[in-house]
Amino acid sequence: MPGQNEGADAHHPGVRHKESSHHRHLAAPVLGPARSVGPAAPPASASTSPPTSSAAAPSASPSASPAAACGTLEDPGVLLCPTCSAPLADSAHSGSGGAPGREDGDDRLLAALRASESRFRAAFCDAVIGMALIDPEDRIIEVNPAFASLIGRGVGELVRTHLHEIIDPEGMPPRLFTALVHSQRERFRVEKPLKHREGHTVWSKVTVSLIRDPAGKPLYTLALVEDMTEQRRLGDRLEYQALHDPLTRLPNRTFFFERLDAACLPGTEDRGNRGGSGRPVAVAEERRVGVCYLDLDGFAAINETLGHHIGDELLIAVATRLRRGLSERDAHLVARMGGDEFAVLVTDSVGSEQLTALAGRILEVLERPFDVAGHRLVVTASIGVVERSVHETTPTDLVKDADSTLYWSKADGRARWTLYDPDRGAHQLTRQLLATALRPALERGEFTIEYQPLVGLADGAVHGAEALVRWRHPRYGTLSPDRFIPLAEESGAIVPLGKWVLEESCRQARQWLTEFPDTETFVSVNLAARQIWDSDVVADVARALDSAGLPARLLQLEITESALLGPGGRPLQALQALADMGVRIAIDDFGTGYSNLAYLSRLPVHVLKLDGTFIEGFRDPAPPTAGHSAAAAVGGGGGGGASGASPATSSATSSATSSATSSAPAERPALPELHSRRRDADEQIVGAMVQLAHTLGLTVTAEGIESAAQAERLRLTGCDTAQGWYFARPGEAELVAAILRKGRPAPIHR
Repeated sequence: MPGQNEGADAHHPGVRHKESSHHRHLAAPVLGPARSVGPAAPPASASTSPPTSSAAAPSASPSASPAAACGTLEDPGVLLCPTCSAPLADSAHSGSGGAPGREDGDDRLLAALRASESRFRAAFCDAVIGMALIDPEDRIIEVNPAFASLIGRGVGELVRTHLHEIIDPEGMPPRLFTALVHSQRERFRVEKPLKHREGHTVWSKVTVSLIRDPAGKPLYTLALVEDMTEQRRLGDRLEYQALHDPLTRLPNRTFFFERLDAACLPGTEDRGNRGGSGRPVAVAEERRVGVCYLDLDGFAAINETLGHHIGDELLIAVATRLRRGLSERDAHLVARMGGDEFAVLVTDSVGSEQLTALAGRILEVLERPFDVAGHRLVVTASIGVVERSVHETTPTDLVKDADSTLYWSKADGRARWTLYDPDRGAHQLTRQLLATALRPALERGEFTIEYQPLVGLADGAVHGAEALVRWRHPRYGTLSPDRFIPLAEESGAIVPLGKWVLEESCRQARQWLTEFPDTETFVSVNLAARQIWDSDVVADVARALDSAGLPARLLQLEITESALLGPGGRPLQALQALADMGVRIAIDDFGTGYSNLAYLSRLPVHVLKLDGTFIEGFRDPAPPTAGHSAAAAVGGGGGGGASGASPATSSATSSATSSATSSAPAERPALPELHSRRRDADEQIVGAMVQLAHTLGLTVTAEGIESAAQAERLRLTGCDTAQGWYFARPGEAELVAAILRKGRPAPIHR
C-alpha cells in the first residue's frame, strides 16, 4: 500500500470525481509551521511514518485548507488530519494499542480527504452567491451554479471562457490589482455590469481575492459575485424621485442646479460636442449660459376658486406642453422649481437674443387654452430672462437675478418677458439692503427728524410744523422718506419707527410750547395705515402725549386718503377715538385716492392737505382776467377731489380734454394753449376743493409752494395754510424756533 504522502498524491488526480486541479488544491491537507494545537506526536510513531516528500505534497493555499483553519504543528514534517487538524500519528489516528497501522492510516486519510472535499464542494456549489476561479490568463477555471444562473448560462459552457466575454473590463482599476498582487490589500470590491445571455445587463458586486501557493505566489483569482440588480434598480428609482418632481415628472430644483453647476464649471478645452441646437459648443473661455424663469399669472386664484386638484391638473398640462414644445425640440432642460414656477436652462447660449426668442416661444406655447377636468382655462406667464458668460456669474446669482427679473415682469403688467437690467438689479439690491437695515438702524439711532413750517397764507405766521423723518445712512448718506418709508411699510418696521417719530415730535412740540407759550405751535406727524392695523395707535398717542406733557390740541396726525377710506372699520374707529381726545386729524394727499366725498361728512377730519400735483399749475404766470374771473366764480376757495368738481366744470374739462386728444396732429392746439388749459383746470379744482372743505368746516393746506406768485394765487382761492421751500426748507427744530423768535411773519408777498 502506498504511504501517507503517496495516498494523498493518489487522491489528487480525482479519478472518482473528475476534479480539476484547483479542486484538488482546495481539498489537500497542508504542511507548514504554525502554533501547536495538541500534544506532540511520539517519536516512535513519527519514525514509523514514511518521510514526507515536498514534491509529492499538493500546492495548496493555507487559507483554503480546513487544516490551516484549525491550526498546524510547529514541526513541518508532521502531516495533519484534514478533518480535525490533529497529527495523523497520534493515538486517535493510529491502530489499536497506540501503534499506527499503515493500511488503517491510509483508509482514515482517504476518508478524511473525501469528507474535506465534500464539504468544500458543497460550499462552492451550493453557495447562494456566484463564485468563480480564474487563471492568470483571465480564463474561467470553474464557476458555481449561482454564478452561471446569474448570467443565464450553464456551468459547463463557462469553463475556459474568457472573463471579458461576460464582464466589461472598462472601469476595473489596475491599481487595485497591483495592490492585491503585492499583498498591500487582501481583497477589493467593485460594482460591475455582467452580460446576460439574453442581452440585458445584470449589475453585480464583485469581491476579488487571490489564492497563493505556499511561497506566496498568486495561483488563481477568486471572484465572489453578488446580484445587486434589484438594489441598483431601487437606487435608480430613488435617484429619479430625488431629482424629479412627483407631480409633473419634470426635473426638479435639485436636478436643475446640478445641470446649472456643471454648465458653469470653468474649463480650458473645447468639449468637442454640440449643443441642443446642433451648433458646435463654444470654447470654454467664451461659454455662456442662460435661464428663462417663469411663473404662471393668476394661478393662486385657480387654486382658490376651482380647488387644488384642478390646479395640479393644470400644472401637469403646462409641464407637458413645455416639455413637448421646448425640451424635445431644442434639448433644453425644463424644470419645475416649485409651486407654479418653472425654469428653462440653456447651456452654451449664444446671446441674449436667443433667450428672449425662447421666452417669446414659451408665451406662444402657453397662450392656447387648457382643457382641464371640464374647465377651459386661459393661462399666461411672466418670464424673467438672464443670459451671461459663465465666468461672470455663479449658479446662485444667475437664478437669483432671473427670479428678480420675473417679478419685474409681473410688476410691468404680466404676460410678458423681461430681460435682466443690471441698473435695475442694483436698485433692487439697494432696496433689499435698506429694508434689512431698517430695524437695526433705529436701534443705532441713525434716524433724525426735520421740521418744515406750516404758514398761514392770511397772516404769514407759523402755525405749526410737519415732522419729516430722515435716515442718516452711514453708506448712502441722508435718505429722504420716499427712499425708505415704503420699505418700512412693507416690512412692518414702520410701526416702531412711527412710534419713535411720534414720541420725539411730541417732545419737541412741548419745548416750543414752553419757549413760546403764546403761539401754541402744533406739530403734524404722518401716520401710516399699518400703524393703525398692527398696533394700538390710540394707546401709543396717549402715552406720547402724556410722556411729553403736550396738550392733544397741539398734535396733528396725517393719514393718507387711501388708507383712511380703505375697507374695514378699524381706521375709522381709531381716528374717532383720537379726535375725541382732541387730536387734529388731517387727510394727506387729498384728491389722489378714493376721493369718496360721502365720507367727509362722517369722518372726524379737521384738515385737508392738497396733493402737490394740483399746485403745479399755479407755478405758471398769472392767467388772463377771464381766468381769474373763472377762479373767482368757483367761490374764491373750496373744492373736493377731481370727482368732486361740479358737473359743469367736469363736463367742460372733459370736453376740452376730449377735443385735444381726438383731433388730428395738425389740428392740435399749441403747447402754451394746453398749459393754459391745465392751469385753468387746476385752479378750478383747487378752488372747488377749498370751497367744499370750508363748507364742511375744514381747513385746507397746500404743499409744495415754491414762489410768491403761487402763495398769492392760493391765498386768493381761500387756501388756509401752506408749506414749501418758498417759506422754509425742512431743517432742525431750531429753524422753527428761530422763526418764532423773530416774531414776524415768514417771507410772503401780497
